[in-house]
Amino acid sequence: MAAPNKPSLDTLGEIFRFAASRFRTARLAYGHGTTNARDEAAFMVLEGLRLPIDRLDPYLDLRPTAAERARLLTLIDARVSLRLPAPYLVGAAYMHGVRFHADQRALIPRSFIGDMLADGVLPISDAGKVGRVLDLCTGSGCLAVLAALTFPRARIDAADLSAGALALARRNVASHRLGDRIALHRGDLFAPLQGKRYDLILSNPPYVDARGMAKLPPEYRHEPRMALAAGDDGLDLVRRIIAEAPRHLTKDGALICEIGRGRANLEAAFPHLPFLWLDTEQSEGEVFWIARNDLMGPRASRPAHES
Repeated sequence: MAAPNKPSLDTLGEIFRFAASRFRTARLAYGHGTTNARDEAAFMVLEGLRLPIDRLDPYLDLRPTAAERARLLTLIDARVSLRLPAPYLVGAAYMHGVRFHADQRALIPRSFIGDMLADGVLPISDAGKVGRVLDLCTGSGCLAVLAALTFPRARIDAADLSAGALALARRNVASHRLGDRIALHRGDLFAPLQGKRYDLILSNPPYVDARGMAKLPPEYRHEPRMALAAGDDGLDLVRRIIAEAPRHLTKDGALICEIGRGRANLEAAFPHLPFLWLDTEQSEGEVFWIARNDLMGPRASRPAHES
């Protein structure tokens, strides 16, 4: 017997339309891999049954078993009632077709830096010459994995303060069989990496300011606070990264860092630094690139209030 107030939901297409309708009515927040109710519903029904997530159309007439149907309806109910992000519910997230395990020990995999790695738009002339890469604040390890795929000859160090996040990162590194190229380190920023230098340091650190933290939708409050909150202006960790990065970059090395909507604050804090802003189809002024030589310039690493 069909549940009260629900359609028969015999096919995946009917379940998808039901989910999208419920999500719209509930006015959910998105941003963890999708941007709207239809895409969220498609992702959940496909990943919920471990089907390829790139196209829904071939599966619209599929008739799930009673157990599969019950699982999908439970996921849909949880998405609405608990406001948990979809990747936490299904245990997976994707970046450019690469699948990552996801759970509440780390931020859900997402980063404009990942887009840049996958699309090959970084100002690097020869990816094959990149020998050492550091992923700072690695979280789930998603950027470390994408960096390993982008730079085929590179060895990757990935660091994070959270033991739980590193356990998840270890699982992702293992699932992509990259344990021989990616080494995980626990510690506060560069602390566990003394003496090491890199051709490229990439980081998607905590960067949400106090005002932004106060306004986070419920979905984002399920993510680890320590991976989001970064002080009054969102630059607590970014300041330290900029100050310490030169000691860990090779002569021609560079830092790429995502800071969300903190561009104005960053440029005010470091008016002497020639940041190169890298954009994607979905972002503008949220990721900067800066070479070691520029970081080493006169007074470069000193914030404006210390000048």
